[in-house]
Amino acid sequence: MLSFGSRILSPITASTVSRFSSTMSSSLYNFVVKDADGKDVSLEKYKGKVLIIVNVASQCGFTDSNYTQFKELLDKYRNQGLEIAAFPCNQFKSQEPGCEIDIKNFVSQKFNFEPDLYSKIKVNGDDAAPLYKFLKKEQGGTLIDAIKWNFTKFLVDRNGNVVKRFAPTTEPKDMVKDIEQYL
Repeated sequence: MLSFGSRILSPITASTVSRFSSTMSSSLYNFVVKDADGKDVSLEKYKGKVLIIVNVASQCGFTDSNYTQFKELLDKYRNQGLEIAAFPCNQFKSQEPGCEIDIKNFVSQKFNFEPDLYSKIKVNGDDAAPLYKFLKKEQGGTLIDAIKWNFTKFLVDRNGNVVKRFAPTTEPKDMVKDIEQYL
């Protein structure tokens, strides 16, 4: 025991640190983000759903296959509880230069697809969006935790647990087995 003036302080133990750390960690559902129209959206809206969170870019080589396959996944699994949250990001070779309205129109017109589209964010660096700092903490990457490119995908279970991270080169169709496990 330590004393500080007339107060006696308990020693800090591993369990004390563990309890403190767990109260400090966030839940996915605690985040509020801006949608493509600039409105606040609580991610609590995804409670009870299986969610794919992905950073997107309209001018990336992965764009066509990812958006096409995301639409197919939603068409097949939305009624079972699948949702997709797309976060435009311009950090990788400026492949998402447009504004949110342009991005929304591009995805809707070219792919006949309307995912939950959010405002542009940064996914790496000191000014990375808090949501992405959380996602990277929950599911680190291979070698480094940084997001390596557009279309890095995170799979979230119905309880808000970030259960898997997929590389940009993983096509959405190759996520089906994992998605079905949590539906």
